Amino acid sequence: MTYEAFYEPAGANRFVATPATAGPWDPAAQHAGPPSALLARALADHDRVDGQPLTRMSVDILRPVPVAELTLRVRTLRAGRRITLVEGIAEAGGQEVLHARGWRILTPAEPTPATPDDAPAVPGPDAGTEPEFWSSAHAAGYLVAMQWRFVAGAFAEPGPARVWVRPRIPLLPAEPVRPAELALLVADSGSGVSARLDLARWLFVNVDLTVTLHRPPRGEWLLLDSATTIGPHGSGVAESRLADTAGTVGRAVQTLVVAPR
Repeated sequence: MTYEAFYEPAGANRFVATPATAGPWDPAAQHAGPPSALLARALADHDRVDGQPLTRMSVDILRPVPVAELTLRVRTLRAGRRITLVEGIAEAGGQEVLHARGWRILTPAEPTPATPDDAPAVPGPDAGTEPEFWSSAHAAGYLVAMQWRFVAGAFAEPGPARVWVRPRIPLLPAEPVRPAELALLVADSGSGVSARLDLARWLFVNVDLTVTLHRPPRGEWLLLDSATTIGPHGSGVAESRLADTAGTVGRAVQTLVVAPR
């Protein structure tokens, strides 16, 4: 991996995608994780309120996102001291490619009572194994820009999977990846790691991504504990539990289009 970051700044609200953003199907189209994380950064910073982290974000993927310059537009839909709703649009080549909405929720001065984490314990990243990518994958972009450690399942094994993931490079040069950005950068891979079908024979893409965090993830690694369900009419859903080494931090859901290639 020779790229310093997923994006290079190109002026106010403009960012040039590097080849590290390219998804596994087409070297000219971005994996949805990096541009979703870029929008998460923008939604967190717009009309910023101290102590009000981005807690929930939904992304609608309108069309493939080219590996090219992106322009972001962000506005506040509902401002408040405790909660704020923000909306963002990513454009490429004069076309809108992603729409996003995010809720920011104030962290109170006193901690709220937390419910116990009843999810089963999962071995940490050091116990995981590096994967092999499927033969038809374009691996030179996002797939190798991220580090993968499977503790259950594999890319080549249809079915549920548990995999630790962390980025090898930042979103922007010399800028640490923040917790909500990490969640969006990783969560869009839930459907790919838990695919129930042969990815070389079936189109298996998501039209959206929703991530909800009940606490910010800590550390570099994020666990995708993912499972996919497919219905008989060309659609499906991928659901992922997101966790750090201390336990569950949130959930991610993707709506899938399923069709023969």
